[in-house]
Amino acid sequence: MTQAPPGPEARPRQHDREILALALPAFGALVAEPLFVLADSAIVGHLGTSQLAGLGVAAALLTTAVSVFVFLAYATTAAVARRVGADDLGAAIRQGMDGIWLALLLGALVIAVVLPAAPWLIGLLGASDTAAPYGVTYLRISALGIPAMLVVLAATGVLRGLQDTRTPLYVAIGGFAANAALNVGLVYGAGLGIAGSAWGTVIAQCGMAVAYLVVVVRGARRHGASLRPDPAGIRACAQAGAPLLVRTLSLRAVLVIATIVAARLGDAEIAAHQILLSLWSLLAFALDAIAIAGQAIIGRYLGAGDTTGAKAVCRRMVQWGIVSGVVLGLLVVVARPLFIPLFTSDPSVESALLPALLVVALSQPVSGIVFVLDGVLMGAGDGTYLAWAMLLTLAVFTPAALLVPALGGGLTALWWAMTLMMLVRMATLQLRARSGRWLVTGATR
Repeated sequence: MTQAPPGPEARPRQHDREILALALPAFGALVAEPLFVLADSAIVGHLGTSQLAGLGVAAALLTTAVSVFVFLAYATTAAVARRVGADDLGAAIRQGMDGIWLALLLGALVIAVVLPAAPWLIGLLGASDTAAPYGVTYLRISALGIPAMLVVLAATGVLRGLQDTRTPLYVAIGGFAANAALNVGLVYGAGLGIAGSAWGTVIAQCGMAVAYLVVVVRGARRHGASLRPDPAGIRACAQAGAPLLVRTLSLRAVLVIATIVAARLGDAEIAAHQILLSLWSLLAFALDAIAIAGQAIIGRYLGAGDTTGAKAVCRRMVQWGIVSGVVLGLLVVVARPLFIPLFTSDPSVESALLPALLVVALSQPVSGIVFVLDGVLMGAGDGTYLAWAMLLTLAVFTPAALLVPALGGGLTALWWAMTLMMLVRMATLQLRARSGRWLVTGATR
């Protein structure tokens, strides 16, 4: 006797199990990633305000240099998941290998640009004369780890597409532990200061890349996928990621503009902004855990031709995003006396930080919706729409942020402009999700 299909009341529970199975390990891995910068900020912050301000500017540039290529993870997740739904694992891993080779090529290109241009880039973001030397030192050393960082992105995308978020969790935990230990040892034990923090991060990132390569290479051999670079496959991978590159560049432009504005408000403000930005990134990655689950699940459903399941899991993930945002916002408010002393003991930095921190907390439910829908549309391969939507968001945010110092506003006003940016993103993503135009089925979009 065949078993009846699950009723409507069972469907949400089924989606909850799918989401949790992928999101919980992804949550740990995603939280561990920004903890690299948080650990650096906490350790360097006690060296002095100028060092922390220099780290803030350099970290914004470094994160931009890496994050513009986040399509290596996101596009790969969606493409691999579609092929998992279509039961074509060999082709899925082969595409993942193309992404890894592309990551190495892009990493070498970024190093060639960043090393000679480091002083100019630090100056472009408005670092003060006291903070700039520290920023240049941190940026030049950390840039050497960029190829490893990009390999980590590409290999993570392969594993997520294969519905495996546990392995990235284990690698991330190991990488964070190594980074923290190396930072303490090199900054204080070896007396290298901010340079020791940068070297610790580079060594930890290289170790993570090696761990991922071991796992992916084993999978490729098991399924008979070639390990050799395929120029046509690498080009196809780059073309597929181009819209997400535009989307990410626009988002990074928002964050760079915010850092430029904060730097011009003063050293205390840019130091407080660095702490806020690190915390905001931590919260964003935590919310993005549901989005990562969405990329993998939506891609798999559409690859199998199940649009009904894709729409249902999208609705459920939005609900998860709202609840998670509320919880995280409350945690920020309640825990602020505990974590602020970890990053600074400077009264001027604390004074700039506290009111802006409340703005960050209030915006978290909006962020929950934004990151979930972003993940859903990425999982569907709807990169072109995401690119145009983010360009529109950038056009709204830029004048709002630049008006902050012109009108005499401070760091809190800048973070209200950041909240406006998230509201625009939410509106554009909700319009697309409701239209249903993202529901394209098949092993490829």
